[in-house]
Amino acid sequence: MHEEPPQVHDSGRPPAREGTAIMAPGAAESLPARRSIWSRARHNSPFMFGAVLFLIVALIATLVPFILQLDPYAVDTSRRLSGIGEEGYLLGSDDFGRDLLARLLVGAQTSLIVGASVAVLRGVLGTVIGICASYFRVLDHILMRVCDGLMAIPAILLAIALAAALGPSVPNLILALTVVFTPNVARLVRSRALAVLSETFVEASRVQGAPPLHIILRHVLPNTLSVLTVQVTFIFADSIITEAALSFLGAGVPTPEPSWGNILNDGRGVILQFPLMTVAASLSLVVTVLALNLLGDGLRDLVDPRSSGDDTRRGMVSRLFGRAPRTARRPRPAATEESTEP
Repeated sequence: MHEEPPQVHDSGRPPAREGTAIMAPGAAESLPARRSIWSRARHNSPFMFGAVLFLIVALIATLVPFILQLDPYAVDTSRRLSGIGEEGYLLGSDDFGRDLLARLLVGAQTSLIVGASVAVLRGVLGTVIGICASYFRVLDHILMRVCDGLMAIPAILLAIALAAALGPSVPNLILALTVVFTPNVARLVRSRALAVLSETFVEASRVQGAPPLHIILRHVLPNTLSVLTVQVTFIFADSIITEAALSFLGAGVPTPEPSWGNILNDGRGVILQFPLMTVAASLSLVVTVLALNLLGDGLRDLVDPRSSGDDTRRGMVSRLFGRAPRTARRPRPAATEESTEP
């Protein structure tokens, strides 16, 4: 018998053989594509929770003192240690009769300004030092030995010494904290930059005669920004904690300038009479640092998607607040109907 040639569909491909399975119509288009950063961010619980919480703290600290016309410096000793809602104070007053709510909110502004300034300065200086040390071998030995010397001294002691030498002021405190913590960022950026410089595309760029500045700006810097962006959030939180510790010890923000560390120091002497001072400042500090740590954990998962699927590489906060990663399901193939010959 003469066999009919296989029919060809409009697509130019022969039909599937009997008993074979082909993809259902539109299944190829339904394969999960690489999601955008914003799409992954919306499904990242630590990132969204940390970002929203930090945004709430920043907005309250910025807008409420302006809206309510609060004065954190007004002293009235006749109304010292007032309770909640007494004498016109929403959260009471401290031992000098100053509005506790006003000092908490303005102190939040001070702590956020110090933390953000130190994070930006540390990020910029650490990036410059780390990249220069990774590319120029002569500078590597000099810069890294200086960083090792600074890191050998306990951070809090070095910060106290620098703050005392520079004098009590917020700019001097920012400068002292920047000097203390920049070596950590420099070493991190250097290690990342060395890994990038060993890549094949960098060697190819060198062979083609690209100048060092082009290699640094075109290849090294963009590949270190992802690590630096994550690190900046943790630097922010670390700077806020260190500023509060220095202010609590009397070596940070000078009085009567409000800050959370100063409020903790003022509340130490009246903790039994008016514990709300210590509790309110401590909770403000904990909530802000928690928000930044959640934000950092979420950013790390966004920058390195593999870390979100490997629970051992995720941060502790991310493992506690984040959802378990979901594995993408592949569409099931649709079996074609078998054609039977009579």
